Amino acid sequence: MGGPTREDERFMAAALRLARRNLGLTSTNPSVACLVVKDGTIVGRAVTAPDGRPHAETQALADAGEQARGATAYVTLEPCSHHGRTPPCADALIASGVVRVVVCLLDPDERVAGRGVVMLRDAGIEVDIGVLRDEGERVLEAYLMRQRMKRPYVTLKLAVSADGMIGRKGEGQVRITGVVSRVQVQVLRAETDAILVGVGTASADDPELTVRLPGLEERSPVRIVLDRRLDLPMNSKLVRSARDVPLIVVAGEGDYAARRAALEAAGVEVLNADTVSDLLTALASRGISSLLVEGGARAARQFLDADLVDRILLYSGPSTLGEDGIRSPFDRTTVPAGFSLKRSARYGDDIFEDYERDTGCSQA
Repeated sequence: MGGPTREDERFMAAALRLARRNLGLTSTNPSVACLVVKDGTIVGRAVTAPDGRPHAETQALADAGEQARGATAYVTLEPCSHHGRTPPCADALIASGVVRVVVCLLDPDERVAGRGVVMLRDAGIEVDIGVLRDEGERVLEAYLMRQRMKRPYVTLKLAVSADGMIGRKGEGQVRITGVVSRVQVQVLRAETDAILVGVGTASADDPELTVRLPGLEERSPVRIVLDRRLDLPMNSKLVRSARDVPLIVVAGEGDYAARRAALEAAGVEVLNADTVSDLLTALASRGISSLLVEGGARAARQFLDADLVDRILLYSGPSTLGEDGIRSPFDRTTVPAGFSLKRSARYGDDIFEDYERDTGCSQA
């Protein structure tokens, strides 16, 4: 009963690495990991399955089998205590015979919120809470944002040329960054629940907004287009692939019945939302915890003006685009106030910078 140890931190760190593996795959549930450890050896391990079930704890306990009896379970998020489509994971841990459970974070879901810990302790199981809490907050930041603020965690990604441009008028997609940066963006998409662009970008660039890395194609996020007048071309790659990868088109006020019907017939969901705040509330209600805003300048500005950006990923390329360029909302020298640089790297000739909103500045 001496409390958490260095060994606890080591196993929790391993559990958090495992939890990252299924980020973006487990909506509406968070990606949680569980390790079952006996005599210093991992005898069972699991992460929340794609689509959110089965949960990590039940899979890890099944992996451990009889070795779970007398063992310690390391869980990155408090075990659930309520009956949903599956029985409570707290019950499964109690039945398995584990004698101790180490929890990284309490679950802010009002159906749990400490009840899982109470169930375990009432059953005589020792519970330690808060091991590597800060690291866990980063891994689960999107889920925690949805639970606490009732909206997804919003990441704004921009690729900016040396002269402050994000594209060139009338030319569709223009490559600003190198291959390493573009691969990093593909990985980012694979870890995100949904990706958003404005209709101007969707029409000019005709992107597919899927994950194209070999072996990760099935991890493509929900695609979202801000399109107030439903101008998205029916022959666009986005519409043509809507039955394979979900596509939501966000409309404003107006009578666009014919366009709406055509899009819906192609498998597109048309969602009405007057503001980006309304849109985020609607996405959260569907279990979407993370949103990547990829372009263009107008969409980026809408989220910045609404004070609804939590993280900025800025890729600065070495080339210039000239007078016909589309100006970025900001560059490395004019990052919006309220954001602090957390990490930077060089990807070939590109400079990557990761900014996070300062603590206490996030808006609902």
